[in-house]
Amino acid sequence: MRASKLPMPGVPRSFHYGLIILLCLVFDGFFGLQAKDYGGLEQQRVETIFPGSDGLSEPDGEFKVRTIRTGKDVLGYVFQSQNVVDIPAYSGKPINMQVILDTHGVIQDAYVLEHHEPILLIGIPVEKLHAFDAKYKGVKADRRVVVGRSSDLEAVTVDGISGATVTVMVVNEIIMRAAQKVAVSLKLIEDRAGAAQKPATVRQDFYEPATWEQLTGNGAVRRLNLTRGQVDAAFKGTEAEGIDNAAADQVDDTFIELYTADLNPPAIGRNLLGDNQYRFLMQDLKPGEQAIAVLGRGLFSYKGSGYVRGGIFDRVQLRQFGNVISFRDVDHQRLSDVFAKGMPEFDEMSIFIVREAARFDPGSPWSLELLVRRQTGAVSGVFSSFELPYQMPEQYLLRPPPTAEELAAIEVANRPTWVNIWYQKAFQIGVLCTALAVLMVILFLQDTFTKYPRFLHWLRRVYLVFTVVFIGWYALGQISVVNVLTFVHALFENFRWELFLTDPIIFILWTFTAASILLWGRGVFCGWLCPFGALQELINEAARKLKIPQYELPFAVHERLWAIKYIILLLLFGISLESMTAAEQFAEVEPFKTAITLKFDRQWWFVAYAVALLVINIFTRKVYCRYVCPLGAALAIPTKLRLFDWLKRRKECGTPCQLCAKECEIQAIHPDGHINANECHYCLDCQMTYHNENKCPPLVIKNKRKTRSKPAPVLDREELIPVVQVFEP
Repeated sequence: MRASKLPMPGVPRSFHYGLIILLCLVFDGFFGLQAKDYGGLEQQRVETIFPGSDGLSEPDGEFKVRTIRTGKDVLGYVFQSQNVVDIPAYSGKPINMQVILDTHGVIQDAYVLEHHEPILLIGIPVEKLHAFDAKYKGVKADRRVVVGRSSDLEAVTVDGISGATVTVMVVNEIIMRAAQKVAVSLKLIEDRAGAAQKPATVRQDFYEPATWEQLTGNGAVRRLNLTRGQVDAAFKGTEAEGIDNAAADQVDDTFIELYTADLNPPAIGRNLLGDNQYRFLMQDLKPGEQAIAVLGRGLFSYKGSGYVRGGIFDRVQLRQFGNVISFRDVDHQRLSDVFAKGMPEFDEMSIFIVREAARFDPGSPWSLELLVRRQTGAVSGVFSSFELPYQMPEQYLLRPPPTAEELAAIEVANRPTWVNIWYQKAFQIGVLCTALAVLMVILFLQDTFTKYPRFLHWLRRVYLVFTVVFIGWYALGQISVVNVLTFVHALFENFRWELFLTDPIIFILWTFTAASILLWGRGVFCGWLCPFGALQELINEAARKLKIPQYELPFAVHERLWAIKYIILLLLFGISLESMTAAEQFAEVEPFKTAITLKFDRQWWFVAYAVALLVINIFTRKVYCRYVCPLGAALAIPTKLRLFDWLKRRKECGTPCQLCAKECEIQAIHPDGHINANECHYCLDCQMTYHNENKCPPLVIKNKRKTRSKPAPVLDREELIPVVQVFEP
């Protein structure tokens, strides 16, 4: 019904609106007693968000949560806010919302099922409320959401509904508090409140006289001072930019000077209120309630007029552990007499009561939020919020002694971040260290293992599969040339071990690689521990089994192509001197991130490049490693410092024997027979040939010579067999 067509002409519109509101409240009081039927709306919203779902469980648990499934797979969870929180809105009655969470605790849908807000019943289309709810899609349940602008850069901000300030504030509180509670109960997110300190109690036995200066000095009373210029800056980039801005000579004028304090401790409350007023206040408080003082002066009123019209203060609210605590007129007391010595004059003074249902912890940090609104139209406006953080001084609190579990949690919290990461990755670290120990045994006993080529070939294949699957795809242990550049820059700039210890898998691999370079050269990493290199080798070996033809370049061309990877390394190093960010971008010449870290889940051009390298590798073994890889070039440089030469050669190698040079699948053996340690991948194939008496030509010739020079055996008399001649008659 439009206001212009209301009956009783001549009667003010305010009377018509009041009559409609009264009728809504009366009929709601009757129908509110009945069970609500939303006509299948709940199921429709579930099907809209999860169109493939085919099962919805019965309500379960304290919050009556229903599980959404497709077959046996869980897609998400759905619940109604009235079963989780009881927060009255503008009308004094709760708003019931249906919220859908996915399995990661992210809100997928928030939809108003029922409300009794007069401003929405008679003035603002409900579609605007649904559009506001839709803004919560994609917000994780443990995030902080602020209506309007916020000085907190980590907060998620959503625009409000013009003319419905209080309603959207309450809707925001309902959605986030309900989602947070349910997500914690389902273990989808961490319980921040539970991770905080154990709830403290206020010391009633501690009191000492204190002046205003002393109370503000020790943090018992906290202050927020906003200038007009700061408030103007908060609205830049919004529709309210330029509206009510201060003149050039007024930007430093005080917009509001706001103070807050918890009055329950006698050392604060008695000094501010006086003995009698403090005693009466404490007598009125129920167990679990806290009295918060809010004092303000300046051009802006923290009270506003919303609490007069709707019973809710729309300019101040409390926030603790992500929970928003709004105040109604019944929670407010006007403060007229204060007694702290040296206290300045204030325009407004109030006491707000935090009720027991809020589960407020006086010993944990909380914030008083001030919301500033600027009018952009007849009923439209834009909001920005400012925080006044508060933490009660420890001398006013009594904390219970921590339990063993809490002490352990404190110990974990006080440990360096990298230590906690190592604890979290203990399984990966254990498996990797075991695998590296196995590799050490193979390398130190290589002369023994190479005498059993069939066994060593299968052992190496298994190890390469482990390198690709576990080290690469599971543990993300693909070392990159970026790690080399970062290490070099850290040596000359600001070296900190924490920079490298935060990734234990990469750190362990780097440490092992550095040690193996000194003992064996770069080949141990490139031939055994590089996931992309292992992937290439396995693919090429499969291609050989399928008898796909293989192609090799003439050694003279092959030898000159080695230089390409060193040129790429020098270019990347030069770019990194100017910009490490640019160097990281050019380091995409490595396909490691695409093929290993992201498992080919990337833009098509990156995938095409990585796949092209693997396709070439089908016909020519490890082309990328031999000619392009800047990481291989970086590891080859310190290989010159290796302490031992473990790969054995004979004087016949190269002259005249060329068997190992022809069999080396990456052409690391020169025609003259010597092994280029800078290019060797330490596959040990040449060592298997070296020990094979039936394959190595020098050994075969040597064995033949031994056989020829060996004298015929002499038989004993007893072993002689008599020869009988037979004569024909």
